[in-house]
Amino acid sequence: MILIFAASNPFTMKKLFFILFAVLLTSCLTVERKEYSFEITGEESGILTIKYINIMSMKSDGGEVETDFNELMDNYVDGNLIEEQYPFAKLISKRLYEENGQLCGELKFEFNELNAVKLYQYNQIGLYMLSLHNGSGMEEFTSSNGSYGGDIMPVVFWPAYEQKLKLTTTITHPDKDCAGLLNMYKNLLFENEASGSENQLEIKN
Repeated sequence: MILIFAASNPFTMKKLFFILFAVLLTSCLTVERKEYSFEITGEESGILTIKYINIMSMKSDGGEVETDFNELMDNYVDGNLIEEQYPFAKLISKRLYEENGQLCGELKFEFNELNAVKLYQYNQIGLYMLSLHNGSGMEEFTSSNGSYGGDIMPVVFWPAYEQKLKLTTTITHPDKDCAGLLNMYKNLLFENEASGSENQLEIKN
């Protein structure tokens, strides 16, 4: 079972200095890796899908894990911390779900300009480009169907004819102190079902 969240993106201009999932920096909440998929549907339009694989707490202490899960719900599910980093793209859906025994998240955005999702194309005919430099140094290049410039030029390049641009980055290498949040997610689902009330966390537009 999954929870699905969908809403219109608020066009706020709050400046953020963090990578997606910025909540990491104010707690022990983190994610193992992120998967980006840009589907180009027009000259500058398309769909961006971002997946957060293995959402977890960096502290295995039970109290800390619960705090991090609550922060996940407050900032990611009920809040718009991530959406604020794409103020000129339209959020069309977001969800939490279980995959391969891990808690994962997914957001989808529609965009009408490449720069709305931080892509760049020279003269509208050249390579697509995406910089991994975000000031925090927390995203590590893992794989892509494009070419990576390396540490000297941390930019991913895709040919202009490519219609699906894919990128995977690593955020955290799990160790013995990390604890997954899947069980807390399942407990929340069970509590909602046991209450017999309508699931207030599920929003559809």
